Amino acid sequence: MTEFIRKRTANAKNDILSGITVALALVPEAVAFAFVAGVDPLVGLYAAFMIGLITAIFGGRPGMISGATGALAVVMVSLVAEGNAFGTEGENLGLYYLFATVILMGFIQMLAGILKLGKFVRLIPHPVMMGFVNGLAIVIFLAQLKMFKDVNGDWFSGSQMWTMLALVVLTMGIMFGLPKITKKLPEALVAILVVSAIAIFGNFDVATVGSFIRDGGGEGLKGGLPQFQTEIFSKVPFNWQTIRFIGPYALILAAIGLIESLMTLNLVDELTDTRGNTNRECMAQGGANIITGLFGGMGGCAMIGQSLINIKGGGRGRLSGIVAALALLAFILFASGLIEQVPIAALVGVMFMVVIGTFAWSSFRILNKIPVTDVIVLIAVSSLTVIFDLAVAVIAGVIISALVFSWENAKRIRARKRMREDGTKIYEIWGPLFFGSIIAFNEKFDVKNDPQQVEVDFVESRISDHSAIEAIFNLVNKYEAEGKTIKLKHLSEDCKILLYKSSPKFREVIVEDIDDPRYHLAENPEAFTKGLSEYKL
Repeated sequence: MTEFIRKRTANAKNDILSGITVALALVPEAVAFAFVAGVDPLVGLYAAFMIGLITAIFGGRPGMISGATGALAVVMVSLVAEGNAFGTEGENLGLYYLFATVILMGFIQMLAGILKLGKFVRLIPHPVMMGFVNGLAIVIFLAQLKMFKDVNGDWFSGSQMWTMLALVVLTMGIMFGLPKITKKLPEALVAILVVSAIAIFGNFDVATVGSFIRDGGGEGLKGGLPQFQTEIFSKVPFNWQTIRFIGPYALILAAIGLIESLMTLNLVDELTDTRGNTNRECMAQGGANIITGLFGGMGGCAMIGQSLINIKGGGRGRLSGIVAALALLAFILFASGLIEQVPIAALVGVMFMVVIGTFAWSSFRILNKIPVTDVIVLIAVSSLTVIFDLAVAVIAGVIISALVFSWENAKRIRARKRMREDGTKIYEIWGPLFFGSIIAFNEKFDVKNDPQQVEVDFVESRISDHSAIEAIFNLVNKYEAEGKTIKLKHLSEDCKILLYKSSPKFREVIVEDIDDPRYHLAENPEAFTKGLSEYKL
């Protein structure tokens, strides 16, 4: 019992320290993404607090951090701009349309959880996962480069640039070297505190969190508790025009949010050698976005950068995410003056180390060891993540992988031909029969020149879809049109039932053998697995 309590206490300490570190890193990220979306910084900070807290408590992956993200902010820019056009002169309704969209987005995500769609993340191939990680690492890196520019978008110069670079390198050096001395202290938090102390007491002229907010048009980090946005219901009419406007945005945001969250969940699973619950995460993300929209937040999803900071800082339990959210709220309510003094360089250094840890450097080593198609998928997903957004990149990667898989399997259909002593020609079909292999399957038969008796044996083939059944149906009709007799052997029970329903004549064509394998159509995976086990027995 003593050992159990000691371990729990040690984990709690790691969770708390890691959560505080994450909270510090969340501030500039949430503020920056709020500026990208064209809304007040507090809208981003409230979103980071509410989404982070709700998903930490109810989510399917302990230790994963959620908040306002850039992938969603990019889509929100045009939403807010178009929403402003619905108001009268001088009235900007874009923010309220954003809240309404986030609420609808949350309902869509909860529906995905109810329908248990989270399990489909397993269909994402490993090259797509690696491309996703690499693409996000590049996006995070490029986002940090903006911190080296002034309000006008010009790069820092002279001593300002050198001071910024020195503090960034110092932060990275502390994070790299501290674990070699001791692993009891969270390197990111120590680095932020040390660099902040040097900048403050050294009176360095560097950009801080406070100056960053004010340069972006914000009034500061100080704020109160989130307020219920009753004006949503009065300023956003509930009619078909509104649904037509916010519906597509809500679908896109829901898809991006779920894809990024579930892929980050998979990544954290691999890092911690544990398993999260994808459907529970969908429900939590959806519920969090509904609450966030009602209380004036911009919506969000899982954050890969902050999640990695948390995991590498020792945060493994739900406590780390709860501490990060509550600490962020405490910064807003009570410690805004202190947090505003933290130099941006310290947070940039932390994010640069996250980039180094996030990027799958092994992808360079395996490029010449994996199939060319997987290389293309990996590079395409990485590039599309940077150029467009995560949803486009992942969907494109899955489509490319699926097409390649179908093409490769379509080439594996084979037919071994032999003659019996009685003059019957036997076709023994090998390989999967599905929509992609139908043409190759049809080319195996010589209907006009075959003898009067033909037998097609499917013992080494698998009937995978309706296209395959239709191909068999057409093949039988062709032989009968030539006045020849065809028999089908070793068809699955499901295939037989469908063929019997399509035409009674198949009862005369299909041979009912005792040794028929008990396999089923791939459209029913559970039945297929059961049939396969029976076949093995």
